[in-house]
Amino acid sequence: MCHRMGRTVLHLAPHPDDELIGAPATLMALRDADYRIVNVACSLGRREQRSRREAELREACRRAGFELIIPEHPVAISKDDDHAEAYEQLAALARTTIEQLEPEIVVSPSPHDRQYGHELVARALRDTLSERVDSAPPWWMWGLWGLLPFTTIGTAFQRPRLEEILTALEAHTGELKRNDYRRFVRGRAEMNASVGPELLFGFGASAGATAYVELVGEAVLVKGRWLLGRSRWLEPDAPLADPSETEIGDWLYAESVTQRFGPPGAEGGQQDE
Repeated sequence: MCHRMGRTVLHLAPHPDDELIGAPATLMALRDADYRIVNVACSLGRREQRSRREAELREACRRAGFELIIPEHPVAISKDDDHAEAYEQLAALARTTIEQLEPEIVVSPSPHDRQYGHELVARALRDTLSERVDSAPPWWMWGLWGLLPFTTIGTAFQRPRLEEILTALEAHTGELKRNDYRRFVRGRAEMNASVGPELLFGFGASAGATAYVELVGEAVLVKGRWLLGRSRWLEPDAPLADPSETEIGDWLYAESVTQRFGPPGAEGGQQDE
């Protein structure tokens, strides 16, 4: 496929399978609008599973039509790893990739997504984008473990798209044996078809007849100020819009619940992704 110049979307996946759990319908809609979707595998999970998870990830991205970048040295972001070192590696990875690809949009989890690896990736991306005061691309955030406090972009889709997402996600065989995230993707999409319009446009908005909806939150850096994007349905051929005047920098830089109190189940231990 020949892509129009400058139409690249960069997705930073903390773990293999996040590319098909975080915001897959949004990425696929942009892919169909002739965007180049580049998924960066920031980590490959726990060390003993990396070979298996890399093979699954390559097949999943092939099915999804996403390009894949796997760093020469995937970052270790499990709970017992050195997170200070991981942050520096993630920031360097984000900086280098953005400089090379010059993406029109960058997508990742939010810095409040509860899972420590997800939040670490988001904080490194946040700080990297903040360096680009006059040239940062819009940042689209998805919520998996932690609900977004704001949503600005809704992607409406139907059953064929859901089946496409699930077919690609099924390449992650090992992870689905541990936890069948197909249920999450399906259930969230159906739930968002009900509550999504009201989260986007205000309570009382009509839900309409859309079968499934995916939600992301947009932050746009303007002259050093992080502004909330404007609420809208995704138009894949023209996905960008001028932001609102609502500043959200305080939220982006606020200490997360996970930083304050630890991850879920911290007192009894937690399995890494």
